[in-house]
Amino acid sequence: MGDIQWVVVLGAFILDYILGDPGFLPHPVAYMGKGIVFFETRFRKWFKNLLVSGFFFAAFLIFSTWALAFCAIALSMRVHPGFGYMVQGGLLFFCFSSRSLERSALKVFRALEAHDMEAARQAVSMIVGRQTKTLDEKGVTRAAVETVAENFVDGFLSPLFFALLGGVPLALAYKMVNTLDSMVGYRNEPYLLFGRASARIDDAANFIPARISVLIIGLSAFLLSFKTGALALRTGFSQGSQHKSPNSGYPEAAFSGALEVRLGGPNVYQGILVEKPFIGSRFPDPGKEKIGQACRLMMAASWTALLISCFILFVF
Repeated sequence: MGDIQWVVVLGAFILDYILGDPGFLPHPVAYMGKGIVFFETRFRKWFKNLLVSGFFFAAFLIFSTWALAFCAIALSMRVHPGFGYMVQGGLLFFCFSSRSLERSALKVFRALEAHDMEAARQAVSMIVGRQTKTLDEKGVTRAAVETVAENFVDGFLSPLFFALLGGVPLALAYKMVNTLDSMVGYRNEPYLLFGRASARIDDAANFIPARISVLIIGLSAFLLSFKTGALALRTGFSQGSQHKSPNSGYPEAAFSGALEVRLGGPNVYQGILVEKPFIGSRFPDPGKEKIGQACRLMMAASWTALLISCFILFVF
């Protein structure tokens, strides 16, 4: 168990719940992105083999993030333990994104409610990686529900998992892993070799949290009286492996069962059609009201994971 107190985890979550992603505060992920851009060209020059340069590039940035966070927390704890806990809570707050994800997804819902497809496509383009300019209402809705499901893991459960495992420095190192994957973990020509290590590290980091998410989502669906908790568990574990990603399919399949909607299917990424199997194919396509239900389920799952984690930290 990582060196972290339950009050730090609770405080970080409450900050995220109240503030979301405040634009007036400098976000560590933005600096991670700048670091990735700065060092990419340098590592490409230092190592001619792109697989080798990509590996050392990812390893350097991940370890540097962990080391900087470790030193900052160690120094703050030397000043005063209370100050140290505040620093830890503030840093962990930036690792969570449940509230900002909910707000972003609800922007898509409100645009669909207003029958403004252009605004809906624009809003969903901010939270998904697929091409959105040709999506119809069903495509926009499906994209919003899928990203809420997938980002429950990336944006909350995995950072929480690594905070429990190795404290706030490890949670921040995970955020660097996730940011690397989102920026260089592509299968296109510039990053097919250079970004492979980043993509594989992200796959490994999310392997356990993705599978734990099915249990959390199933329990949360039951608590919300969806009456589909068992269906979420059954669909999550039986169809989660059908996704092209080794991890994304598990939370998506659990949401598919909990909401009784069909997710997945082919999508266009950077102009390339990527064939993906449907998950929950016996269910209908999601209506726009399912975006709100997905957000409620995601927040309930976040609260459930939080309370279980605080209980574990408090007891042990």
